Amino acid sequence: MRPLDRLFAAGFVVAWSAGFIGIELGTRHGSALSLLAWRFLVLAVPSVLWLVWRRVRCDRRVLGTHFVIAALAQVGYLSGIAFAAQLGVAPGIVSLIAGLQPIVMAVAASLLLAEPTRRVQVVGLAVGFAGVALVVSADRVAGDAPLWAFLLPVGALLSLVSATVIERRVRPEGLGPIDALAVQFLFSAFAFTLMAAISGELAPSPAAGFWMGVMWTVVFAGIGGYGLYWVVVRRSGATTASSLLYLTPPTTLLWAWLMFGDELSFRAWLGLAVTALGVLLALSRGRRPVETEPVPVLSRS
Repeated sequence: MRPLDRLFAAGFVVAWSAGFIGIELGTRHGSALSLLAWRFLVLAVPSVLWLVWRRVRCDRRVLGTHFVIAALAQVGYLSGIAFAAQLGVAPGIVSLIAGLQPIVMAVAASLLLAEPTRRVQVVGLAVGFAGVALVVSADRVAGDAPLWAFLLPVGALLSLVSATVIERRVRPEGLGPIDALAVQFLFSAFAFTLMAAISGELAPSPAAGFWMGVMWTVVFAGIGGYGLYWVVVRRSGATTASSLLYLTPPTTLLWAWLMFGDELSFRAWLGLAVTALGVLLALSRGRRPVETEPVPVLSRS
């Protein structure tokens, strides 16, 4: 990886991890829908200005593809993360579950992108989920979040995986990276604002902590994390971008320790170690199947 790409990768990990903290900050003072609606309403202003200044034009098919990607990678992903935080799931646990994306991505690549899954990856998948179950059980002992709330970050990671697969298969052309980001921000602003208005949660909380959460997610998660995710995908490939997500749980735990004084029990740290073992197994080369040749769809530089 080139020095500039390493810089992008490091920035992505730090910013993506910080996004979980911003959501935790905001949902302590307001609803998840209100937080997400105002986050994207703030982002909509520079997005409109950028698109007008650039005089961006694209056909309906490309626009529709970016709407689908935004619906999955932003609306679907962030809804699961934010509602889990609102229900009391600790940010470190949310990031740990969502950080299993690389393993799920490997399975999706095998099923949908004709990339073979090795036996060692299957074992890694099982071990990784066992580790997450151990961490979740530890959090259940110490926290008040309902059991079903832990399914929300699982749905979030599946939504992000789906968006990545669509982007890699369709490869929409006609918009630059920043143009596409602006279009997706506008779609998400419309979607979350409509959802918040229908549910009666559009009015923002006057608490300073709520607005700190909004601005935190705008700068770190919206512009930094989500923007750098697609930069890394385009420059280094989706596999690299997904693999970097494995670094977000410990980084988020550090953020949570610094910001909120969160502590994890021995069982939780043991679960984190088991998850790390599953990661190592999933990313190891193992024995390549001889029946088929892999299609390097996710490794485009």
